[in-house]
Amino acid sequence: MAKPTHADRPRLLALELWGLGDLALALPFLQAATAHAAVTLVATPHAAPLLRRFAPDVELIPFTAPWTAFTGKYRLHRWPWRELSRLVRTLRAAKFSHAISARPDPRDHLLLRLSGAPVRLGFPRTGSRALLTAVLPPPPRPHRAAHWQALVTHLGWSIAPDDTEAVAPLSGQIENRESKIKNHVVIHAGAAQPTRLWPRENYDVLTARLRAAGWHVTVIDHELPDLTALLDLLATADRFIGNDSGPGHLAALLGVPTFT
Repeated sequence: MAKPTHADRPRLLALELWGLGDLALALPFLQAATAHAAVTLVATPHAAPLLRRFAPDVELIPFTAPWTAFTGKYRLHRWPWRELSRLVRTLRAAKFSHAISARPDPRDHLLLRLSGAPVRLGFPRTGSRALLTAVLPPPPRPHRAAHWQALVTHLGWSIAPDDTEAVAPLSGQIENRESKIKNHVVIHAGAAQPTRLWPRENYDVLTARLRAAGWHVTVIDHELPDLTALLDLLATADRFIGNDSGPGHLAALLGVPTFT
């Protein structure tokens, strides 16, 4: 997709329906895309503060996909069929020229097809090739960031290939970096999935050792209702330690060295 003039900018639909970490990995792509297209993202409602901070030119259509639930995702009789129907009508009315998903998920690809976009890019799986107009091979590194990088390459754009979680800071982020607390470590001891939890007593030992060594330590857990406040807190840190969960990806977006 060549870089267009403002008058003939294509309308690009992107899907990222999963959690905070997945949204964080999509942001470098979204920032690159806004230089070439009018971009709309379908994502969970908590994408709003991320877009305001990192990609303010991206329009958000909030939607919580029932198949992203940790339990009960295949109880089809409980799916929000009216909301799904309303979403499809909204997408079709927008008349997107291109639609993409970085996830090899037939449910994403069906939604791309239902959007009516004539060009649909993605990574096919279990028969979903028929729903796409351009199929991409899986990248050698099976990480979601590599899928977004493959889409960027296919479209002829560019983002930093070796640091796909780094996004261009806005002015407010630069101010936050300058006001970081010296020797401040933020520890995130929570995770949405129990299998990703390092035992809390281990974090307690680590926290005590860091404080004894002169570090200022802030410990947070999974109960973080205010995403804007979380971003503000992470921006004051100069180190982050945590489980494989969304806050670690957000810390990396803010340029904070992370250990997961």
